[in-house]
Amino acid sequence: MSRSARPFPLARLFRALADSTRLRLLNLIAGREICVCYFVGVLRISQPKISRHLAYLRRVGLVSARREGKWMHYRLVVPNDPAAAAILRVALEHLRRIPEMERDVARVDFARGALGKFVTLQRAPQPTLIAPQEMLPARS
Repeated sequence: MSRSARPFPLARLFRALADSTRLRLLNLIAGREICVCYFVGVLRISQPKISRHLAYLRRVGLVSARREGKWMHYRLVVPNDPAAAAILRVALEHLRRIPEMERDVARVDFARGALGKFVTLQRAPQPTLIAPQEMLPARS
């Protein structure tokens, strides 16, 4: 059975979604690719803790990373399994409505325009917005 045809282990998905820091990270990368330095500045969490959670999300298969010079960029990966993709889609839709999550997104948008105010973000690459069709598959 090919990797794309294998069902996504739902227990792993639910474990990944069971942590508030990982939920905040997923909320921020839903719809954009972000450099890890933005997570530090926006979430006000230490870089090692963020990296540990991002590594967990990468192992589960929900996040991919790309290096650009010294910067690591992260983006959401939607599982090929329709059930897992639907669960992730619904979770992200609900996260967007939580005030703390809305503030996180607003801080990313603010940071994009005021990099000098965030010492950790000086000389950091801007987050790249991802077209909605690339972020999550259409509902069936």
